[in-house]
Amino acid sequence: GWLFWRVMACGRRSGGSKRQVILFILCVCACQSGAETLRYSLAEEMERDSFVADITKDLGVAPSQLAARKARVVSEGNEQLFHLNQNTGVLTAKRSLDREEICPQSDTCTLFFKIFFENPLQLIRGEVEVRDVNDNSPVFPEKEMLLEIPETISPGSRFPLESAQDKDVGSNGLQSYSLGSNSHFSLALGTGRDGVKYTELVLERQLDREEQRELNLLLTATDGGSPPRSGTAQLRIVVLDANDNIPVFGWEVYEVRLAENSPPEQLVVRVAAADPDEGSNGKVRYAFSQTSERSRQLFELNPATGEIRVAGNLDFEEAKNHKMVVKATDGGGLSAHCNVHVEVLDVNDNAPEIALTSLTASIPEDAPPRTVVALFSVRDRDSGDNGRTECTIDGDLPFSLTPTFDNYYELRTNAALDRERTAEYNITITATDWGTTRLSSRESIFVQISDVNDNAPEFTQGIYTMSVTENNSPMLRIGSVNATDADAGKNARVNYALVRQEGKEQPDVTVNSENGDVYILRPLDYEMVSAFEVAVCAADGGSPPLSAHAVLRVVVRDENDNAPVVLHPPPDGSAAAGELVPRSAEAGYLVAKVVAVDADAGQNAWLSYELAKATEPGLFRVGLHSGEVRTARAVSERDAPRQRLVVLVRDRGQPPRSASATLGIALVDGFSDAFIQLNQVPAGRQQQQPQAGEEDLLTTYLIASLGCVSSLFLLSVLAFSAAKLCKARQRARNSPPSARCYTDEDFGTGGVDVAGTGNLSPAYGYEVCLTTGSGRSEFQFLRPILP
Repeated sequence: GWLFWRVMACGRRSGGSKRQVILFILCVCACQSGAETLRYSLAEEMERDSFVADITKDLGVAPSQLAARKARVVSEGNEQLFHLNQNTGVLTAKRSLDREEICPQSDTCTLFFKIFFENPLQLIRGEVEVRDVNDNSPVFPEKEMLLEIPETISPGSRFPLESAQDKDVGSNGLQSYSLGSNSHFSLALGTGRDGVKYTELVLERQLDREEQRELNLLLTATDGGSPPRSGTAQLRIVVLDANDNIPVFGWEVYEVRLAENSPPEQLVVRVAAADPDEGSNGKVRYAFSQTSERSRQLFELNPATGEIRVAGNLDFEEAKNHKMVVKATDGGGLSAHCNVHVEVLDVNDNAPEIALTSLTASIPEDAPPRTVVALFSVRDRDSGDNGRTECTIDGDLPFSLTPTFDNYYELRTNAALDRERTAEYNITITATDWGTTRLSSRESIFVQISDVNDNAPEFTQGIYTMSVTENNSPMLRIGSVNATDADAGKNARVNYALVRQEGKEQPDVTVNSENGDVYILRPLDYEMVSAFEVAVCAADGGSPPLSAHAVLRVVVRDENDNAPVVLHPPPDGSAAAGELVPRSAEAGYLVAKVVAVDADAGQNAWLSYELAKATEPGLFRVGLHSGEVRTARAVSERDAPRQRLVVLVRDRGQPPRSASATLGIALVDGFSDAFIQLNQVPAGRQQQQPQAGEEDLLTTYLIASLGCVSSLFLLSVLAFSAAKLCKARQRARNSPPSARCYTDEDFGTGGVDVAGTGNLSPAYGYEVCLTTGSGRSEFQFLRPILP
């Protein structure tokens, strides 16, 4: 109802007629019956930003919804003529509208537009009728029109005059003609079949050339505006001598069909008029009459032959028909007229036009199928099949086109997207018409795929093995772990951390959370820990974050930080003179074995033995790797009974470390000599190593024990038979009879200390046997007791 009163008010302001009011009422009814079409009207030549309509009232929506839903107006064609204020909902014209410029070939001028809403997507169609105002005066093609009329022309003859052209339409268009006062001519007005008004000059009274040779009349054309506008032309009438025949055309109307792509100089039609007069009165010449300026530009007429040829570029989309009037005039000034109607045939000379309306530049990779990406329209200015279009997408892409309405299409996704496989798409849309020679156009749309945290980090290795030398400095970098994430942005930003295990101590390593560098927190000791493992976690910055795990194995490399330790002989020096070697020993005789260990590993624990110092340097030698001390030659009588050896034990570290062992060796002929030599300590020795009271007591116990054993042995031998004593002694010289063997338990821990204190290891103990009659004779070393 409000639109009706508004239309009525507009009609009153513009002084519109009853016809306009009825037209507006029909528009209102059509708007109410059409679900999504708005219709308005606007007078031409209004100022810029002139009010057109209030969209919010027509649609029944609040102004705030326009901005929230991103409402905008789009005009059809290349130029946007209207503007929509999203804050107020007012639709205004962006510039002054000239109806004659916008719609030069139409009596009615309607501009179409569409209002788009987003969130959700909605389209509303609208129309604005540009009302004509009387801003153009009638204009004659020529300011002076020449008519040559024979004097013999009878009264009542009619002479067509050039019509005035008025760009306005309706009541503002050309309405009437008037002729200046005269005694010979009057005007006759008429309307052609196409509704165009024309005028003819009517001879009311016979001309007399001898009375008046020339007449000058003023022709005035007036439109129906308020106030009216007018245009004038001068009629110059020349009275000719008698010419009683006028040219006659073969056809009153010539109808021609011509393709719009016809080349210049192509023959359209040939008009011909016959005049039976002779001489100049029978010579006919042709010219356009009552023809628009545009038609004169597109066609040329040969004045001598009557051939009409193409002179310009025909365009079906600009004008579908052209009407021309050809005037044939003979030499006597008589003329006739015929009409030429040219129908322009459409040719497929316009490719489809793609207009992008809405575009979502970036969509998430987890967007569901059928998500709208873009909205666009396709227009083809041709007609029929030449203007019918279809759209396709080039290539095998996860997108599809859905037609909507009015040649609008929606670009939608039709499959799941994966940014890690394809981060962006260059979608080429091809629009093709249905003409015989099909024309097409293309439009490229770039769509970015935004990242979603759908990929967990991946370590480059499942197990990272790193090494560090023991006794390292704190916070020493030993390497790094690396994990990659196929996502982008913060979803691909990886942070590293150690996985703490309950019940275990804090590990000796730490990991830089940003770059994965591994650092040792404190010095390590290979002898305590040679290797350890920890778990490393890599988590991305997504929400929620995704993570992966790897194993970090740290191997501690040994350093030569431990010197060899001598186990045998003991380092306290208690067995410095406890090794017994018979003087009958040959070269290679095993004297003792130096046993040492090294807490290091590898070559740092590989030990070598060498003789550093000896009383007789050439008498003994030491095994390089075994540590066995053997005689290098046979023992001679000239060798000193006491020998002192210093054995150097060295590892193979860099730099090498070493330790030394001191061996005391006694060269003996028998056990009695051994005991005497062991009990006789040189003065110098006593001064250097004084005997403790405890050692003296042990020596006394040892001597007493040996005496008891010897006595029991002698008594047993005497008990066999005194008679066989000589024989027993003879037998004792050749081979020792049932010998008494002294084991490790028979010697105390005094000066000898064969096995108790460790001069020799248990693996190298010896059986020492004495013959029954040995007394102070030599010891006999039979064989070592091997393990």
